[in-house]
Amino acid sequence: MPEFSIEEIIRQAMQEGKFDDLPGKGKPLNLDQNPHEDPEWRVAHHLLKSGDFSLPWIELLSEIRNNLQQARDSLERAWEWHQMEIARNSPVYSDQGGWLSAVERFKDQALKINDQICS
Repeated sequence: MPEFSIEEIIRQAMQEGKFDDLPGKGKPLNLDQNPHEDPEWRVAHHLLKSGDFSLPWIELLSEIRNNLQQARDSLERAWEWHQMEIARNSPVYSDQGGWLSAVERFKDQALKINDQICS
C-alpha cells in the first residue's frame, strides 16, 4: 500500500468535495473560544477577558518580560557607550570599569528576575 503525506490526503479529499458540506462553510471562524480550553473554565476566562483582566501568572509573566527587556536595554546602551569610548581612544576611559559595572548591574537584575520567577 503506497504511503501518502497529509497534504496529499487533504488535497485529494478537497478534489473529491469532501469538505464542501461542512457546517459553517463560508462563515467567519469564531475565534473567541479556545477549542483546547477546559469547558469548565470557559465562563471564567470569558469574564476575565471581557472585564480586561488577566490571570495573576499572565501578569507576572508580562512583568518579568518587561523587567528583562529593561535590563537588556540598559546593558546594550552600556556596551554601545563602551564601544564609542574605545573607538575614540579616550584617555579618560582607559579602564573597563564602566562596562564591568554595567555587567554587574545586569547580573544583579537577572538574579532579581530569577527570584521573581521562583517566588
